Amino acid sequence: MAVEIERKFLLRDARWRAGIVRSRRLAQGYLVGAAVHAPGLTRASVRVRVADAGAWLSIKSARTTVEREEYEYPIPRADAERMLAQLCGAIVEKIRHDVPAGDFVFEVDEFLGANAGLVVAEIELPAVDAAFPRPAWLGREVSADSRYLNVHLAEYPYSTWSLEQRQEYT
Repeated sequence: MAVEIERKFLLRDARWRAGIVRSRRLAQGYLVGAAVHAPGLTRASVRVRVADAGAWLSIKSARTTVEREEYEYPIPRADAERMLAQLCGAIVEKIRHDVPAGDFVFEVDEFLGANAGLVVAEIELPAVDAAFPRPAWLGREVSADSRYLNVHLAEYPYSTWSLEQRQEYT
């Protein structure tokens, strides 16, 4: 079993930009969406993603905890592009920036399209209780908030959030 241990944060400001070492554009869509708000209905999300010259099919367990099962497999890019165009609903697009901090790398996702304006940082950890650096630009943790899951953003994009929800974000 593959396990992903990931924590997600909002950002205080744009100081993270000074540390970018790599950026790439990603597009992803969902073949099956995980209904974390309705346990028992859907147990996993199935995602197709393209980035750079590669493409992957990913299966993630439907949990809003920092530890989830994840399986990821490379697939031909042409197949992924067809799936995105023909089998997926809304596509989540973003620019992912790698920002090192100590021995770790934060992946800062700057969302595009219907999710433009939303920026979050994720960090993958070796253990649930692993210590990690907290740069000054790192804001409130939202790992347990399902609104910030990409599968949720595909169905309920940031642009549809109420003014109150957006103010809560900042």
